[in-house]
Amino acid sequence: MIYKKEIIAVLDPMCSWCWGFEPVLKDLKENLPEHTRLSLCMGGLRSSGDQVWTEQFKAYLAQHWKHVQTQTGQTFNTSLFHKKDFDYNTEPACRAVVTVRQIEEAKVFSFMNALQKAFYQDGLDITQTNILGDIAHSQGIEKDDFTQLFESVKMKEATQADSYKARSMGANSFPSLVFIDEEGHLYVLKGYRSFKEIQKHL
Repeated sequence: MIYKKEIIAVLDPMCSWCWGFEPVLKDLKENLPEHTRLSLCMGGLRSSGDQVWTEQFKAYLAQHWKHVQTQTGQTFNTSLFHKKDFDYNTEPACRAVVTVRQIEEAKVFSFMNALQKAFYQDGLDITQTNILGDIAHSQGIEKDDFTQLFESVKMKEATQADSYKARSMGANSFPSLVFIDEEGHLYVLKGYRSFKEIQKHL
């Protein structure tokens, strides 16, 4: 298919508003205008050590997740808050999506969704390589192939490139949708939007 327009969804698997946005993204994917390509770019919400795992931060997260659930209807598993220690580093999850995009791009949306469900519904620690490999395997990707590529310098650099790309397009809050027309002009819708709001821009 020849694509004339593109919509880039800038997300992070461990961003709660991106989890809230998941049903909207599904609607968008199912109602794309003809000759429009939808792709994923990983924004990079938090790096290792960005946030100390304190009771105050856990309380903030709990309140934030409750707000997202109220606004979007998405459910949250709060077992994460029982962990004594947790490095809220979203780079591995972002790199996992970039890795799957490299291996089999057709599976990148379903893999992203599987990651979000694993973290937000099942309470799994998707900062761990082994768990990411298991989720990749559940999507029909050979775990060893995934792990080998995931751990490569190439994928670490590609993940960083996604983050730079997002910011260069002005998509510095997640989720964001970047619309690119036939002439290459772009504009950005920042933050959570309903599908009805997005439809006006299609």
